[in-house]
Amino acid sequence: MTHPDYGRAFGLFRDAAGPAWTDYTRHAFVQKLGDGTLPRAAFLHYLVQDYVFLTHFTRGWALAIVKSETLEETRLSASLVQGLVHGEMQLHVKICADEGISEQTLFEAAESPANLAYTRYVMDAGQAGDLCDLLAALAPCVFGYGEIGLQLAQTRAADTPYGDWIDTYAGDDYQALCRDVGVMLDGALTRRIGSPLDLAPRWPRLCKRFSTATALEVGFWQMGLDQT
Repeated sequence: MTHPDYGRAFGLFRDAAGPAWTDYTRHAFVQKLGDGTLPRAAFLHYLVQDYVFLTHFTRGWALAIVKSETLEETRLSASLVQGLVHGEMQLHVKICADEGISEQTLFEAAESPANLAYTRYVMDAGQAGDLCDLLAALAPCVFGYGEIGLQLAQTRAADTPYGDWIDTYAGDDYQALCRDVGVMLDGALTRRIGSPLDLAPRWPRLCKRFSTATALEVGFWQMGLDQT
């Protein structure tokens, strides 16, 4: 499968991340989602932790509103906050409710060390830097799940019990979101560091932000797999 086109900056970031990007998007946890062999207990543990993660991810996009300098940046960041709270997080609530796990239980769940490391890294990037730093740390989650969704939509087993999860990230709505964030990322970086992006003095530091967040995504999958 070819990589999806989510914009110039993402392609450069992905290439700079090297093998870590494959480790993330082709992780054993991901493959087991596709072929249906992931134990349900591991999936539910991941979902609980991912719900907690998304509460912090929402805070990250709320911070993006504060860091925005244009109306377009503000609007997209605000729409992502709404989408996370009323869309993606509700997918987790629905699946967990079917397993007898309430939303209050999700909200009060203790964070795993992998979760703490990732979410606090993202928030620190945004608080210490500008929108470029924050988007570089947020981007692997947004784009990685889009790429994983498309990959699994093509290779999934027909009887995998994780079809709803796959369909969410392979679906038109999520793929449109990835493209919109890609446009925002290209514009935000060009506006702040200039073009060509990869010749800007700040580019190596932003690549490190992206690569670090990618490595933390790998750790997040491994956290779920370790429950098997």
